[in-house]
Amino acid sequence: ILRQSTGQGVSNYHHRSRTAAGDAQTQRCSTAAIAMVFYLVGLGLGDERDITVRGLEAVKKCDQVWLEAYTSVLCVGVERLEAFYGREVKVASREVVESGCDEMLERSKDGNVALLVVGDVLCATTHTDIALRAKKLDVKVEVIQNASVMGAVGKCGLQLYSYGQCVSLPFWTEQWRPTSWYEKIAFNRSGNLHTLCLLDIKVKEPDYAHLAETGRTRYLPPRFMTINQAVEQLLSAEAEHGQGVCGPDAR
Repeated sequence: ILRQSTGQGVSNYHHRSRTAAGDAQTQRCSTAAIAMVFYLVGLGLGDERDITVRGLEAVKKCDQVWLEAYTSVLCVGVERLEAFYGREVKVASREVVESGCDEMLERSKDGNVALLVVGDVLCATTHTDIALRAKKLDVKVEVIQNASVMGAVGKCGLQLYSYGQCVSLPFWTEQWRPTSWYEKIAFNRSGNLHTLCLLDIKVKEPDYAHLAETGRTRYLPPRFMTINQAVEQLLSAEAEHGQGVCGPDAR
């Protein structure tokens, strides 16, 4: 009886060991089978609380979180986002987003990564380009959208159905004064349509003159185009093209 009990005990021990080893192997295989995700998360237009529930759930699952901070600017600081989301948030400048996003995408191969975007994630071609690059690297991409100025402009009382092409007004320089947007405004006006003008912002722009002189990178102070600056450029373009699109007598 003693020998039988001992033999049964040994047999049960080996059975439990094999079961535990099998469970561990199954768990490793299941973990490996779970695809890591690169999230593009829209933050909306207000503060840290405007993120959607699905967006917040995604951020809380991420190993690395970036905030894109040059196509638009949020009304609160990064520390407010970190406190609300419970995650460290790294600020991604234009250089990081356009040239150095490979780090984000590579990290997405073995961990969840989120790029937070003010407004909606698909309103700027920059973010669409990142999604396409991720696809080429076989990185799973999930887009979580939110409110943007494209819809919020309806708050001014003009019907969204009556808007034509949207245009961007960049800061002019002494050597660079593009007016290609003027033709789009003229086209909209010919169809009795409104035009939404997005005003330029410059955040962490390199000082190329200083770089040429010293070989060292220095950044210019942030600039945000004002309504007055935009109107001045509109009037200058009208004086150049003269189609009566946005002059003093335009309606």
